[in-house]
Amino acid sequence: MQISSRFTLAIHIFACIDTFQHAYKVTSDFLAGSTNVNPVIIRKILGQLKAAGLVEVARGSGGASIAKPLQEITFLDIYQAVACVEHGELFHFHENPNAECPVGRTIHKVLDGRLQQVQRAMEEELAAITLEDMMKDAQQYMNLQ
Repeated sequence: MQISSRFTLAIHIFACIDTFQHAYKVTSDFLAGSTNVNPVIIRKILGQLKAAGLVEVARGSGGASIAKPLQEITFLDIYQAVACVEHGELFHFHENPNAECPVGRTIHKVLDGRLQQVQRAMEEELAAITLEDMMKDAQQYMNLQ
């Protein structure tokens, strides 16, 4: 299982907006050029980020901008805005294990809590990383080139 690539694409989008916002109109076509992803997918992600209050998007070719200071946007905010997680659950557990099987009738009891623990730990780590943290690192790498 993998987390949808929309998460990393969204982070890439934020990095582009922050890096190029003063030099270019950061449109879906511009972002598609950096990500090598179809502009339709970029527009969908921008729509999700806008709905979450993380970006602002001007209609037409107005471009995108970041709606909050970078230190106020965490990776968890982005993940929650764009991830395909059903009912807020990272792990999808098969619904009807065989109750006649000793493993089937106990698997939820022994696994559900552990999976929730793993998800909480991941979300705590995502909440600890801000876009400001990432952009500081990105600037160092971009300055090396």
